[in-house]
Amino acid sequence: MKFVELLHKIKAVKIQGAENIAKAGVKALKLTNDPKAIKKLIEARPTEPALRNAIKYAQKHSIKEALEHFEKGDIETAKAGAKIIPNKGIVFTHCHSSSVMDILIEAKNQGKNFAVNNTETRPLMQGRRTSNDMAKHKIENYHFIDSAMRAAIKQSDLVLLGCDAISPDKIINKIGSELVAETAQRYKKPLYICTDSWKFDMESLHGNGTPIEYRSDKEVWPKHPKNVQIVNPAFEQIDPKLIKGVISEYGLLTFKEFIKKVKKELSF
Repeated sequence: MKFVELLHKIKAVKIQGAENIAKAGVKALKLTNDPKAIKKLIEARPTEPALRNAIKYAQKHSIKEALEHFEKGDIETAKAGAKIIPNKGIVFTHCHSSSVMDILIEAKNQGKNFAVNNTETRPLMQGRRTSNDMAKHKIENYHFIDSAMRAAIKQSDLVLLGCDAISPDKIINKIGSELVAETAQRYKKPLYICTDSWKFDMESLHGNGTPIEYRSDKEVWPKHPKNVQIVNPAFEQIDPKLIKGVISEYGLLTFKEFIKKVKKELSF
């Protein structure tokens, strides 16, 4: 695959999920080391610190070591998260997260019986990928339209969400995630963020906020009336006060514990 083709796939969300984007970005270094090309790659998805961090790490160490970080981290995250999946319970999730899927698959492999409620996640229907994964692994699944999110959460025992970016004062994930968090709090359903530590936005330590990506109106309504303005934010912020904990390669920690550890461990 040529670099231009890989860049297009990342920008067009043909490659989905923060971790998958980061892995693709690292592999792109095999195709080019041109600084201008790498800059274009990073700018293709501005709300993805894992992409920036993984590329920096690979340049400083090696592509192999960067990919090994994700491989080992995925295993540790899955083990930590599987512990909280209730046997004969219901888990709710939104969009598609490789970290969440790793946890659910590990719990299934451990012999736990549970069901998953998830949303279609418009406009790109990323929830269908989640449902396809669960069908493949024979996990009982109920696929809800987005506007039925409240009912899906109310029926669940706990909520697992992925994460595209995390900083000392906020979590950023797919649009709809803040609504998930607020609804989970209303119905007293514990919410856990499932993430890799490399999704921590180092720029946030220097006063630079993670940008929220707005995508093309064509994803929502290709031939809308000229006087209609389409608003298509890809992500939104979640207040850390709304979450029960963070599940990562560090294990299950409170938000404050996670931030403290990630500040100590990461250096790019």
